[in-house]
Amino acid sequence: MTKCLPQLACGEKHITHDAHQDWGYAGEMARPDLDPNNFDAQGRHWMRVRVYYEDTDFTGMVYHANYLRFFERGRSDFMRDAGISHTALLDRPDPAAFTLIRTEVDYKSAARIDDELDIMTAFCGTKGARMLFSQRCFRGEELIAAGEMTAVQIHADGRPRRPVPEIIAQLANKIQSD
Repeated sequence: MTKCLPQLACGEKHITHDAHQDWGYAGEMARPDLDPNNFDAQGRHWMRVRVYYEDTDFTGMVYHANYLRFFERGRSDFMRDAGISHTALLDRPDPAAFTLIRTEVDYKSAARIDDELDIMTAFCGTKGARMLFSQRCFRGEELIAAGEMTAVQIHADGRPRRPVPEIIAQLANKIQSD
């Protein structure tokens, strides 16, 4: 899968200016200034989540599958804040929805109860019927998890469908390049 955010070297946990200069982060900054819709100057979406007891396992660390939930919320808020309503998609004459067909997550560190995490979502574009997303979970400057997700659009009954052209056009200004 094409990754629109830089790949991380094994064991890398911190975004540094040298390693990710083109990504737009300086080592002292994790969450950049955002517009009213939670997008940064590069078109990446940011969402803050708090870790609750229900998110943790018996060790007090976030259970690994819950990062997928955090990433799902990030993608959903990305779409909503970009002006794409899931409800409106289902209310169309030709109802549409999204489903994931591929996920890849690299866990770099553990988040714990009461941590505030920033979920960053970047839309990498489309490849055929697939919509590609890169996501990152940060605690301050520390990278906690990195994910690559592939979604497709489906009919309301679950059958695959071509992407709704208006959605792709609406997201065109949010596409991140390699």
